[in-house]
Order: sequence, then C-alpha cells, then structure tokens
Amino acid sequence: MADYALLTFAGEGGRPRAGLRVGDQVLDLTSLGTIDEVDYSTTLSILNDWELAEAALEGLAAKAEAGNAPAATAPRPLDGVTLFAPLLYPNAIFCAAANYTDHMKEMSGREPPDKAITRPYFFMKSPRHCIIGPETPVHILPITKQLDWEAEIGAVIGTPARNVSEEDAMNYVAGYTIVNDLSQRDVGQRKDWNFGADWLGQKNFETGAPMGPWIVPAKSIGDFYNLAIKLWVNDSLEQDTNTKFMFFNVAEQIAYLSERFTLHPGDVIATGTGAGVGRPKGKFLKPGDEITIEIEGIGRLHNPVIAG
Repeated sequence: MADYALLTFAGEGGRPRAGLRVGDQVLDLTSLGTIDEVDYSTTLSILNDWELAEAALEGLAAKAEAGNAPAATAPRPLDGVTLFAPLLYPNAIFCAAANYTDHMKEMSGREPPDKAITRPYFFMKSPRHCIIGPETPVHILPITKQLDWEAEIGAVIGTPARNVSEEDAMNYVAGYTIVNDLSQRDVGQRKDWNFGADWLGQKNFETGAPMGPWIVPAKSIGDFYNLAIKLWVNDSLEQDTNTKFMFFNVAEQIAYLSERFTLHPGDVIATGTGAGVGRPKGKFLKPGDEITIEIEGIGRLHNPVIAG
C-alpha cells in the first residue's frame, strides 16, 4: 500500500484545504470537489464518507507514487506547505485519563487498579478552543505557572459508532494522529469550591491541544501496541514510553464511549499518555521552550512555547 496520510494545509490566502501526503509531496484534495458521493472539501467531509473515501485515496496515492497524480491535485513539496491541525474542527476530543500503567505509577505511586472491576475514565477538551497545528505557538497563560506536556496517540473515528462491541470497535477507526494533551497542573484543583477537581481549568484553554501533523490510516499501522512514543523539551528527552503500557486499549475505550452516545466521524479519542510528564519531576514549560513529539508510524509534531 502507498505511504499516505490525510492532512490540512494552507492554500491561497492561508485558507485551509484538505490534502493528501504521499511520500514527501502533498496533493490538493479540495480541488477535486465531490466525486462518487465523497466530498473532498475538508478532512472532516472526507471522514464522513470514509468507507468510500479510503479506497479512493489509496488509488490516488498509488498514482502519485507512480508519478501519475491528477493535474488538478497540483502536487507540491511537503516542505513547501504550511500545515494546520489535520481536523478543523472535530465535534469532540475525548481524553483518557491516566491510561498508561507507567504514568499511573509516576503520578500516584500506586499499582494499576483491578481491570475486572473498573472502567475507562475520560474528560473532554473543547476542539475549537484548544486545537492548534504543527509549528503554532503554545501560549503559557497568566493563570498558570505549571504548564505540562502529555504525548498521546489520537484515534480518529471514521464511521458512526453506537453500542459497539470491543470485538468490532477497531472497524470504526479511520486512522491515528498525535495529540499533545497540555495540562495546567496548578489550576486542576479548587480550594474555593466544594467540589475539588477542576478538569475544565486544568485541560481546557487556548492552544491546549496541539494536533498533527496528519492522520495516518489505521491499516498503515503494524503492531499498534508496540509503538515508541517520545517527547523532547528542547534537547531533553522527557517521555520515552510505548503503547504497550496502555491500560484500556483503543477498542475498550471506543466500546465504553459508544455506550453513552454515538461517536461521529472525525471525533478524536486521545488515548492516554505514558510516563515522563513534568509534574513528578517538578519541571514545567517556559517561554522559549520547544516541544517535539515523535510517535512511531505516525510522525512528528513540533510546537514552540511563548508567553500568553
């Protein structure tokens, strides 16, 4: 199968356009309009018809690899385009909390719970308020002095999912992207309110969810539960973990969420982070830092950090 990924790039006047990365070139999908019932105007519209679109994209990628991409797609070098987040904007970002065993231990000092008597734990991020793309600055807002990093794989839904079984759940995943689930650690608890935890304060804020650089089709990933996840702050390797530490797997997460409501194409499930976040080390982001995440089989996401 051709090496390809779905992305969003800046076209004329900086307007977002759906694109297809094939090797080191980008094809303009928006220019195709609607073909065989698939609307190629945005990545979200493509995901809405993923069953039809995936086969068409595979064929287009194969043509591009052979040097026969349609002229209308105006192939251009990858290093010559500006990338946005691949999804502008999904309906929801569901975030699995403390879902890697190595991260559980570093944050609580406790062993993982008995999986037979517990269920996945989620919070949500507001897509339009939080999502930014590659190279876009992360803002440290005045309300926090403890902005922390969390490298995660985002599973992107490609088919409406409601009450699906764990056995069938992976059939609803279109692909995977990288999410940095940034956290304002010092505003995660409220001493002025009867209910102490503040997930909104800790997790939802401007630039709080860098995402990208693209969506890699699920079938392109080999052994999903043996992928290296690495995050650097400047030149310091802070997270060096692996998907083998995931506690509730992706299928279990999808089955759990779909009990509650329909998951829609383009919804993103940030599946949890591994060990190496800043809080246990007393290290937090500061203006001038550079965050780089690399996840095996998916790609590289880089964002500078500035004062907000």
